[in-house]
Amino acid sequence: MTDEQQRPQAAAAFDALGAEYEKAFAGSTTHRRSLEWLLGRLAPGSKVLDVGSGTGRPTAETLAGAGHDVLGVDVSPVMVDLATRQVPAATFQCADVRDVPLADGSFDAVCVYFSLLQLDRREQADLVQLLVRALRPAGYMVLATVPLDVEGVDAVFMGQPVRVSSFTAQGLSSVAEEAGLEVLAQEASLFTPAHPEARPEPHLFLHCRRRGATSPRMG
Repeated sequence: MTDEQQRPQAAAAFDALGAEYEKAFAGSTTHRRSLEWLLGRLAPGSKVLDVGSGTGRPTAETLAGAGHDVLGVDVSPVMVDLATRQVPAATFQCADVRDVPLADGSFDAVCVYFSLLQLDRREQADLVQLLVRALRPAGYMVLATVPLDVEGVDAVFMGQPVRVSSFTAQGLSSVAEEAGLEVLAQEASLFTPAHPEARPEPHLFLHCRRRGATSPRMG
């Protein structure tokens, strides 16, 4: 499958899911703890990029509600429309984040919650490197994924056809470190989305900081 074919598939799947995706994952306490970890380290009014922002909840809503300047980017126009209406305090853009001009060092934090899975492994690694460059020195990045040793596997996610690639926990940690991140903390959990066609899935959250400074700004 070519890159141009894969992008519409990802958008189509999440266009179809819409608000159902938010409902299915609203119960993730690990995601909430991850956001609390990030909030405890950000200076007031930090600039945050939310990659694969979905409906805006909980990530953009939580960060914007704490007074941060949030830009959400998602390939699904349905998701971006929902997010714009649900989280008016944040800004949302419908685009592939790889096509968005991101100035070096322009964000204090970048959130990547489960938005890598429909890219192949090389694209995932390249994107993490791109996003690290967009972080200020000692800025924070949170990477969350389903840690599986798979590449280019056709699957069904909440009733929608998707093509999935992922890394093991160690593999994703290596991707982060090679991109210039220090993994400060991680948490693994097993989560069952609240959807009749969902199955239990492992989740991994990596909490990272861009290397290049001896201490974080706060916390």
